[in-house]
Amino acid sequence: MSAPASESPLTPAVAALLRRDPAGLVAAVVQQHDTGEVLMVAWMDDEALHRTLTTGRATYWSRSRGEYWVKGETSGHRQWVRDVQLDCDGDALLLRVEQEGPACHTGERSCFHRPLPALPGAAA
Repeated sequence: MSAPASESPLTPAVAALLRRDPAGLVAAVVQQHDTGEVLMVAWMDDEALHRTLTTGRATYWSRSRGEYWVKGETSGHRQWVRDVQLDCDGDALLLRVEQEGPACHTGERSCFHRPLPALPGAAA
């Protein structure tokens, strides 16, 4: 899956900024660019990030299938990447996208559609 940093398809300056997990992955938080709505979280390795940056289409690494996937390639619910930012620790990316249709595989607009019960003492 993930190439050693010395063989990364990313520029050396970008590759050096990433703090990957033991599997070579960084979390990618995906947000609608104009509303700030959080749509989903996925995983990227250097190749997925490279593909995303060079094509403008959100590409991720599927941990369960062990393969790359371009969001919307089969569903038509594409993500057009407007901006990519790296967090202060280098272990998470923020992708701001133009989402076509629902982002969640369940058909919901966002994967974050399941509220948890309120915490004790929290305002309702």
